[in-house]
Amino acid sequence: MTSVGAVGAAAAILPMATSNAAVACAPAWSASAVYVKDNVASQNGHNYTAKWWTQNESPATNSSQWAVWIDNGVCGGTTNPTTPPTTNPTTPPSTGTKMAAAPYIYPGWGNPPAPSTVVNATGIKAFTMAFVLASNGCNPAWDGSSGLTGGAHASTIAAIRAAGADVVPSIGGWSGNKLGPNCSTPEALAGAYQKVIDTFQLKAIDVDIENTDEFENYAVADRIVDALKIVKQRNPGVKTILTFGTTTTGPNAHGVRLIQQAKAKGANIDVFTQMPFDFSGHSDMYAATVGATEGLKNVLKSTFGYTDAQAYSHMGISGMNGLSDQQEVTSVETWTRIRDYATSKGLARFAFWAVNRDRGCAGGGVVSNCSGIAQADWAFTRVSAGF
Repeated sequence: MTSVGAVGAAAAILPMATSNAAVACAPAWSASAVYVKDNVASQNGHNYTAKWWTQNESPATNSSQWAVWIDNGVCGGTTNPTTPPTTNPTTPPSTGTKMAAAPYIYPGWGNPPAPSTVVNATGIKAFTMAFVLASNGCNPAWDGSSGLTGGAHASTIAAIRAAGADVVPSIGGWSGNKLGPNCSTPEALAGAYQKVIDTFQLKAIDVDIENTDEFENYAVADRIVDALKIVKQRNPGVKTILTFGTTTTGPNAHGVRLIQQAKAKGANIDVFTQMPFDFSGHSDMYAATVGATEGLKNVLKSTFGYTDAQAYSHMGISGMNGLSDQQEVTSVETWTRIRDYATSKGLARFAFWAVNRDRGCAGGGVVSNCSGIAQADWAFTRVSAGF
């Protein structure tokens, strides 16, 4: 792996080389350079074309069917000169681009609303669907028991799409029997993810990695990263998202390691999303969320050599509306400020837990069907739709 310092100093998007003959070699591949889709480089007498954003992935060893490079065959003769920029690119890589806000919806829990009601009232364009777990070993199933089709989750997905919105499934979560520990190899885990992708023709998947069985179990965490690399290789157009907890100043040691492993393994994760709540009763949720997000930005910058803009474009916020599990209060006004901050920084993802709770019940505590504060129905979803 290239050192962080070298990447930060030398990373540059190289312009696509042109050739005056089919056999002319493109500019030599550089481990410190950033390449995007259709960029060409040469190595060991062969020309290669990048399929998607890549850095420090050797074309000679990463040009198989599912790998990032296409081997264009033997080259020779004059190489057209290319002078890469000496500064970091001002535009983000092709991955990590902004997604529609997607608050969580959980069928069969907390009096789930009709998707059409929420879409029509708020203009929201996407939902995150909780949760895909494991059933009978390494088999993906909604809530770990109902399979993928024929149940409340599948019918809710159909209703969401009929209402003009789309779905990102959330795989994992805090509790339950998860795929990460139950799939024994990265290939098996990637196969389980692929089944979810194929069943619902998805554009993105979110792996919510939490608790001691996944987030703090490094063998499982690495398996998840490796599996997401395989998923990205097989489905370049599908966005991969990792969601995890945070401190008020950014990722904890487990989160930092997860990000560093994603870099080391070349997993090409599109979005790293933090959950800025449950801070032991923090009183200023706006400040805590901004602190956590800026901390994540700094970790991404130091790990990947990103600019500020690039780091933000690979980041997401997934909050908790109203009362958190630890009685922290995020009001509609606070959530609006958080949205405006996320929008101004160019974050890629914006979500909250959950639409099921996006109804008022002041003094009701932390419950499944309302927020625990006074609010209009779907107020947090309406704010989120403006992301």
